[in-house]
Amino acid sequence: MKQGADYITEEKKKALEIELKDLKGPKRKEILIALEYAKSLGDLSENAEYHEAKNEQSFLMGKEAELDQKIKNAQVIEKSTKTDVIMVGSTVKIDDDGEIMDYTLVGSDEADPMKGMISVDSPIGASLIGHKKGDSIEVKTPGGSSMCKIISVS
Repeated sequence: MKQGADYITEEKKKALEIELKDLKGPKRKEILIALEYAKSLGDLSENAEYHEAKNEQSFLMGKEAELDQKIKNAQVIEKSTKTDVIMVGSTVKIDDDGEIMDYTLVGSDEADPMKGMISVDSPIGASLIGHKKGDSIEVKTPGGSSMCKIISVS
């Protein structure tokens, strides 16, 4: 696992590419139309519509750059070929003091703990990486530490 890598699923990468295409196409056109309209209203120094359109244009350009960078730096999580070692993309079942939990390890952009998708950068995600079924691990969090047993890896 590369330190600092932006891990994403193939589905997430496709969603980012679609969003970027939308920003560079229809959204950009909308902003240009709004700017032209605002310019037609006259004096730009006190033209609220013009300033708002310029702000939206700046935001759009920043979002485009951010998405371009995310896509460029993304390391797509490959569907694992049945390994028993926990890595990005693995789904694990753990026993945390009698509480059984299922987690899928994903990159930080896709983390959604309520859906069982945890970041590999989170305390539990980082603790799980490299371990196997049957291993016991210590998870250190700001609230303390706990011992967990890995029940299964897929």
